[in-house]
Amino acid sequence: MSRHSAIVLGAGSRGRAYADYALKCPQELSIAAVAEPDEARREAFARRYGIPSSRCFPSWQEALDAGRIADAVFICTLDDMHTAPALRAMELGYDILLEKPMSNSEDECRLIVEKAGETGVHMSVCHVLRYTPFFRTVKKCIDDGLVGDVAVVDLRENVCYWHQAHSFVRGNWRSSALTSPMILQKSCHDMDILLYLLGVHCVRLSSFGFLGHFRPENAPHGAALRCLDCRVTAQCPYDASRLYLGKETGWPVDVISDDLSLEGRRKALQNGPYGRCVYHCDNDVVDRQTVNLEFEGGVLATFTMTGFTNDHTRELKIMGTRGQIVARMDSGLIEYTDFLGGGTRRIDMIDLHTDSFGHGGGDHLIVKEFLQSLDGTLKGVSSPATSLESHLMCFAAERSRLDGGRVVELA
Repeated sequence: MSRHSAIVLGAGSRGRAYADYALKCPQELSIAAVAEPDEARREAFARRYGIPSSRCFPSWQEALDAGRIADAVFICTLDDMHTAPALRAMELGYDILLEKPMSNSEDECRLIVEKAGETGVHMSVCHVLRYTPFFRTVKKCIDDGLVGDVAVVDLRENVCYWHQAHSFVRGNWRSSALTSPMILQKSCHDMDILLYLLGVHCVRLSSFGFLGHFRPENAPHGAALRCLDCRVTAQCPYDASRLYLGKETGWPVDVISDDLSLEGRRKALQNGPYGRCVYHCDNDVVDRQTVNLEFEGGVLATFTMTGFTNDHTRELKIMGTRGQIVARMDSGLIEYTDFLGGGTRRIDMIDLHTDSFGHGGGDHLIVKEFLQSLDGTLKGVSSPATSLESHLMCFAAERSRLDGGRVVELA
């Protein structure tokens, strides 16, 4: 494979996740430039990937106006900041790896896909789950006919209680208005995985969900506005000091500050958003949601997202006319039961020569296959049109939720 270079727009955790492929496989990828408005984060990113200061920019506009300095652009800005850089990068002929969701606007999602088709650039949306050995193994089991005709799928996304608090109560994705509804930001992965596994279109859906717990009226009696000022933290599983002031400084702790010393993290909790009481934040996204879906051919699916679990994984059960599959992503457990022969056996995951990158290896493999597609040696696993379909399912689910769970037909 040829060696390619990329500009990274957004030096946050997702930007680092994809750029880290350059550290693992420098013969395949180099990071040519970075755009990041936060100076400390920008400089740390430059040091990590060996980017010269002349290729470090405070804005995506300056990075893209610097001339053709790379083969591709990795767009890893926040959800509501994807469209303009994507369209500009397309105009300049850059191939694009675009973090999901494409946009928090349905019209903008359609526009991005339309322009990708018109310009002919290669664009992959970071639906990383379909690149994982886990889901590719499940997909192969279905395609090989192990369960016969799929009748029902039950998919559950367990958003661990501390992850819910970190990302969707205190963090960047706490507000539908500022970023995206949770069904789009977090669970467009799950809509995409259902499309990937079943290989047919969704025809209708309905959804229920709400923000029930992380509200002022549920705060423990005497709770302060910040955890470091609070005297009732012993009663609260969401205490920020317990989550962020321990020995571990990887994700999610590395999100709260560029200074990960104990004192630096303490200051972040004193002054920043991650030190706030979870019951006194400006959050409005749901903490629980279900979606009922009907696919072509009469396949039914249920999806559940919950922020009230100690698990931090996805689980699914695929029920067919000849057998069933029960699978759990964190452990890699895939168990198949044959209705005819009886008995249950474990199925080993396909070996895709991945490593410990995030999302079960998906962060590694999407970059690898994106680069291979630029060489023309591999056809992409997902097209922009397929990515759009999962987004439209999310927008429809949110409309249904806000309208009392009414059934929404999908064209």
